[in-house]
Amino acid sequence: MIYLDFDGIQSRTLLKRRRSERGEGKLKTVLFIGVVVVLIYLGVKLVPPFVSEYQLQDKMQEQARFGIVNRYTDEQLRENVFKVVQDLEIPAKREDIKITITPSAVKITLDYTVPVDLLFYSTELHFSPSSENKSLT
Repeated sequence: MIYLDFDGIQSRTLLKRRRSERGEGKLKTVLFIGVVVVLIYLGVKLVPPFVSEYQLQDKMQEQARFGIVNRYTDEQLRENVFKVVQDLEIPAKREDIKITITPSAVKITLDYTVPVDLLFYSTELHFSPSSENKSLT
């Protein structure tokens, strides 16, 4: 004869069910959600300045190429770069844009800082995009 003990199985499943009702997993879930919210907040505050710097770097490279081919003056290049700075809402002044033009090369540099205010901490991100293009001749 085979005897089956259904009472033991029922008591084990009842124990498992009660353990899950104690709320042990809720603290982990709340902490995980809190960490995710903080990371999203930091991303919203920190990623846009880096994206703007990347776009500015790309436009500066483009302007250096056109400047060497079209023989732009330093003021024309400075104005073109400053328009991009304004469009990207970068906190830089026209005087911060340094342009060096020689017959065989155009070099554009810019140093600026972006203030970042994180609820309990404020900092500044420093960027120094630059571009240089040399003539093929």
